Amino acid sequence: MLRSMHANQIKLINCDLPLIKAVLQGDDHLADYLEVEVPNPWTEFGRSAFEYVIKKVERDPDVAPWWTWLPILEDKRILVGSCGYKGKPDETGAIEIGYEVSKGFRGRGIATQIATKLVERAWGFAAVKTILAHTLAEKNASCRVLEKCGFSRVDELDDPMAGMVWRWKISRES
Repeated sequence: MLRSMHANQIKLINCDLPLIKAVLQGDDHLADYLEVEVPNPWTEFGRSAFEYVIKKVERDPDVAPWWTWLPILEDKRILVGSCGYKGKPDETGAIEIGYEVSKGFRGRGIATQIATKLVERAWGFAAVKTILAHTLAEKNASCRVLEKCGFSRVDELDDPMAGMVWRWKISRES
């Protein structure tokens, strides 16, 4: 069972087409659009990740919920990173999650809250049978986050972009 001590602290906002455009127009525009504080920097994934997603969502707006989400620390109204899925469930019912937390907000349980919310949302769709995630192939904070969320490490892969990574997996209970 997934747990989060402060599950209500983080609110995830889906990046529909207008929100992705706000991201691409810059931090000041994004802050105004969401009415939140936007720290500099708030993402390490950068502009190219959002340019990739906008192409997907422009082609098919219905896929927006299966891509990028923005985590907002509700009580302070601050954007604290980005997260989401890497597309719709595939033919086997597998999806992949990913997340990042801005440097100034790490070590506070925010990544666990984000991952928990992504997993809980995914389980709301009958088509989702398996949720995957990847980390660098070393013990780190992301590994602990995934373990807290019920994931198990299932493989080690050579990723052309990141080098050696560990694959993590959680499956729907039968």
